Amino acid sequence: MLGLDPPLEVWGLHGAERLYPDGRRQLEQAPPATQAKLQELREFLQRDSLGGLFEDKANGVVMHWRGVSRRKAEQIERRTRELFEPMARMEGLTLLDFEAGIELRVGRNKGGAVEAIVAEAGQQGPVAYLGDDLSDEAAFGAINRLGSRGLSILVRREQRETAAQLWLRPPSELKGFLERWIEAGN
Repeated sequence: MLGLDPPLEVWGLHGAERLYPDGRRQLEQAPPATQAKLQELREFLQRDSLGGLFEDKANGVVMHWRGVSRRKAEQIERRTRELFEPMARMEGLTLLDFEAGIELRVGRNKGGAVEAIVAEAGQQGPVAYLGDDLSDEAAFGAINRLGSRGLSILVRREQRETAAQLWLRPPSELKGFLERWIEAGN
């Protein structure tokens, strides 16, 4: 462990994985039949990545197409959806769109993680969520449902349509916000 006081709790894989301060790890799992189909898909994509970049995660499979031509990206996305969408109907699996990719996954999304964290923390203090991707929209929504206690912030160079309440350009605006947040907390 890092020896931090208090010890950190870490959430990963968009909320499907949780590492507790005592070192325990929790990973959401799909039913066995769904896991078997997901493993078949992993093996297929290891042989044929459909022209994209295949990423194998503990709770799913991901196809990326960032950096390729628009035409090739459209081909990769179409072929990936043909594979992923029927499987997303299986118990325990969902599709997650993000910028330049799709993930077929098991477990909660970032919004579900925010809801779980807030529920466990109780009604004390303000809560902020900062994110940059389409996959952060579920978390922005969860924060927004907290009312005046929550603050959702899109952090990226260009603004886009979002549920976030604020937009910050990195790095200077982000740095300024974090400095003020820490100051307010003290």
